[in-house]
Amino acid sequence: MKNLLIAMVFMALVACGNSLTNKEKQEYATKGNEISQATFKVLSEKLTEQMKLGGPTQAIPFCNVEALPLTQQLSEKFNVTIKRTSDKLRNQQNKPSERELEMINNFHKLISEKQEIKPVVEVDNNNKQHYYAPIILKANCLACHGKVDEFVSVKTDSIINSLYPNDKAIGYNEGDLRGIWSITFE
Repeated sequence: MKNLLIAMVFMALVACGNSLTNKEKQEYATKGNEISQATFKVLSEKLTEQMKLGGPTQAIPFCNVEALPLTQQLSEKFNVTIKRTSDKLRNQQNKPSERELEMINNFHKLISEKQEIKPVVEVDNNNKQHYYAPIILKANCLACHGKVDEFVSVKTDSIINSLYPNDKAIGYNEGDLRGIWSITFE
């Protein structure tokens, strides 16, 4: 009985050590918002530039080669790990962790219940702070992520499939949940 009591006290102390105050949660949410918005801005500007130069034919190969290195550069700049992930992957290197998939599913559920979706901040078992926020599909994303023959041309679909043979990141509508931002603070 004494060992059980000691184990319960230890577990309670560990659990308390892995929680954040409301103020800390707000601070990490603010930082996470700033980092995800800055990352979106860089990726979006670069992709828009490529779209202007040659449409999806130019943008898709650029994204294939440059999106992850750009995200890595921003991770280093902000001293965090930035990840964009989804339950419908295009790039297998963005595969979600079990926790990220739970977050994606939770955001889907909230959307289906027409509830407000807000970023989530939490601490893991290793005392690392995490920020998760939804990525909502915008109209200009439909050229590469929309429905084939409606928004995505057959030619574009062919380019996507040649670079991403296991692509699942297609068939979306504007306003759909595309995935999440997952930021781990170092």
